[in-house]
Amino acid sequence: MAGMQFFAFGFGYVAAETARRLMSEGAFCSGTVRSEASAEAIRREGYFPHIWPGVALTPPSGAAWLISVPPDADGCPVFRAFAQQASTASWIGYLSTTGVYGDLAGGWAFEETPLNPQSREATNRATAETQWQSLGARVFRLPGIYGPGRSALDRVREPGARRIVKSGQVFSRAHVSDIAEAICLAIQKPTALGAFNICDDEPSPADEVLTYAAQLLGIDPPPAVNIEDANLSPMAQRFYAECKRVSNARAKAVLGWRPTFPSYRAGLKDCLRATTRG
Repeated sequence: MAGMQFFAFGFGYVAAETARRLMSEGAFCSGTVRSEASAEAIRREGYFPHIWPGVALTPPSGAAWLISVPPDADGCPVFRAFAQQASTASWIGYLSTTGVYGDLAGGWAFEETPLNPQSREATNRATAETQWQSLGARVFRLPGIYGPGRSALDRVREPGARRIVKSGQVFSRAHVSDIAEAICLAIQKPTALGAFNICDDEPSPADEVLTYAAQLLGIDPPPAVNIEDANLSPMAQRFYAECKRVSNARAKAVLGWRPTFPSYRAGLKDCLRATTRG
């Protein structure tokens, strides 16, 4: 992708991994952060940061846009600020959440499944999706995101870690590297339109994942706590109130994408290798 420009509104975990891949192929990568400290961190990686909100900003003409800034009750703040400049973008992608599907009682979520957001956060994402899709943006619906430095390996080592157990509960996940790969493939296929679920092939219970992480580290798993006794925060309660399996079949068929880490086991082994290398 030599010569292309990539601009991330919200240069976070996924955007940084995507930029790393694109820059290795010759792309010029820039994006927004909220502070000078964050700007300096990505500047050291060879990217070009812009602090926003706070300064006047004109995205580079012809760039591929990736938007991951959290929405609010009115939808996406990036849409409100830059929709009139969207025609200058060569491609637009919006990072959403599989939370827009709501609870499916363990059933499968496909891109054509009616949206039924059941939390404030998911409702805001659904609003933002509609805004960006009106401009032809591709929407990437993401489940629990993990990767080196942000995985169950880190959680099981935290003081007070515990395994919340809810019978029949499963979640889908996605390794950050697999998400970045899907985005890069979509940028290369301008005819690939609409929404894409990006996730692994094996929806699994959260407590099972933590148990496996502890096994990889050679430590005892955190104590199991039934959800009724967990005294969860309201946000965590909303999270555990939803149960679904997310299908990635459309991304495979349309983008030619395949997850390098099709299960949490493969993904956590990679996270452990990355930690060891570091």
